[in-house]
Amino acid sequence: MLLSTIATIFFKSVIKNYHNALLFFDSIGLGFFTVVGIQTGISFELHPVGCIALGTITACFGGVIRDISLSNIPLIFEKEIYATTSIFGGVVFFLLMKMGAPKMLFEVVCLVSIVILRLLSVRYHWQLPTIWKPEKS
Repeated sequence: MLLSTIATIFFKSVIKNYHNALLFFDSIGLGFFTVVGIQTGISFELHPVGCIALGTITACFGGVIRDISLSNIPLIFEKEIYATTSIFGGVVFFLLMKMGAPKMLFEVVCLVSIVILRLLSVRYHWQLPTIWKPEKS
């Protein structure tokens, strides 16, 4: 225990860089799985709302499984904007598709918009408003 504490003190900047890298790749995974879920919904001829829901569920619950297997509280259950970025990307996907953009373009723009929004929300501590706050004891 003492050895790991000392190692953490000396390698604090390295550990922080790992956190930033994991956040970046988590954001990319969120974007990719959103696009894959939306494409699956389209292949089953679901309504766009159903496709966005499928994309959001696909993207978010991969992170839930990851966090639970690491004994962490899943990010979607915390204050961070997580599922909202996936929904936003899905709306961008269908808006560009409706405008007649090439398929590769709206897929890439959807993915990039999710990654950017996710990274910005973590960087600037963006949160959705809460309706109810439990009282602190």
